[in-house]
Amino acid sequence: MSTLVLAGCAVATMDGRGTEYDTGYVVVDGNVITAVDRGSPPASLLGAAGNGAVRRIDAGGCLVTPGLINTHHHLYQWATRGLAADATLFEWLTQLYPVWARMDADIVGAVATAALTWLAKSGCSTTMDHHYVFPRSGGDVLAATVAAARQVGLRFHPTRGSMDLGASSGGLPPDAVVEDRDAILQASKAAIEEFHDDSPHSMVRIGLAPCSPFSVTSGLLVDAADLARQAGVRLHTHLAETPDENDYCAEHFGCTPVEYLDSLGWLGADVWLAHGVHLDDRAITRLAATGTGVAHCPSSNGRLGAGTCRTHDLLAAGVRVGLGVDGAASNEESSLIGEVRQAALIARSAGGPRAISVRQALELATMGGARLLGRDQEIGSLEPGKLADIALWRLDTLAHAGIADPVAALVLGARPPLDLLLVNGEAIIERDQCVTVDEQQVAANSRRAAAALAAGG
Repeated sequence: MSTLVLAGCAVATMDGRGTEYDTGYVVVDGNVITAVDRGSPPASLLGAAGNGAVRRIDAGGCLVTPGLINTHHHLYQWATRGLAADATLFEWLTQLYPVWARMDADIVGAVATAALTWLAKSGCSTTMDHHYVFPRSGGDVLAATVAAARQVGLRFHPTRGSMDLGASSGGLPPDAVVEDRDAILQASKAAIEEFHDDSPHSMVRIGLAPCSPFSVTSGLLVDAADLARQAGVRLHTHLAETPDENDYCAEHFGCTPVEYLDSLGWLGADVWLAHGVHLDDRAITRLAATGTGVAHCPSSNGRLGAGTCRTHDLLAAGVRVGLGVDGAASNEESSLIGEVRQAALIARSAGGPRAISVRQALELATMGGARLLGRDQEIGSLEPGKLADIALWRLDTLAHAGIADPVAALVLGARPPLDLLLVNGEAIIERDQCVTVDEQQVAANSRRAAAALAAGG
């Protein structure tokens, strides 16, 4: 078992007490954090480092945080960035559904690798993925995303998404991109059996994620929830993202989106919802009472003009909230540390400078995300016994030199260089470069895949 010591850095543990050190250290043995404290590492460790038994990194000028956790994404959308740049959500989807229908496993694998590599470079150690388009002749696109995550080295929570409500039956997606309900349930069960690992150090855990109220039937929602709960996996869907969606639910179901899910048994501690922008007080109270979480995606909501999530009100009510970059086709930056900044700024634009603190914003991307994924006992904070998912940010370059508060520098300042990203104790990023893949080759493969998709698959 190898030992690594990060020494001389500022430390933001993100633990329940908000413990921080101006100068401290973190010790990692194998894939587990074994010590976090202020000051210098013990002399015994320093001596071992001199003998070569311990690797010591002088992290002066840096801030160490937990690795960031992305709770909503669509990796395949990396292939369609820049399209429908000025569209509403429904306009954007209508334009892109036919393009996504031409995807195959090779395209998805190439662009997912690029999207995951870029996430890692933004400090992300764990990400989910919501894949809900399964072209009939596209091969195993879900397996392609799992293989990409293994190649890059990120902890991965893919969700087997689905759509069974096509335009001919009153849904938004064209019939060509929807599936039969029985086929969806069979494929979902197979994905759980093949990929889900519920062990404490798991690198892959599956969830089930029917896409949205306007693209799935109530029967699929009920059946997917039953299957997920029998298998012990989590549930995810889009909800209350735009006024159009609220109008759709009022017209088709005679209720709000939250009331609709509630009527189907779809609220609970094993459920997290993407966006949650258009929620009234009653809906927020109900989410809090049921333990249902929300993945806040500020940049995507802004890009699509969807509205402003009531993050302050959600947190005040006790709703679990994490952050998501969302698909790259509605957030071309796709930076998780960028979402931390956006979450703070957008909440303050709506509710003033105390609507959310810089530390609350960072918590959304650490312990907040861990709670949504059901892994808060394993990741999300720097504490002995937790897994070694760690980000080391350099804050002594021109962009940040002299900023008094290192957490404020990270959240409000320019995106800093990422000196080191560990996932499960393994280095993924070193000196701002991914060391598990060839970045130039990944970029070239991604360009070819996007061009092939644009040309017709």
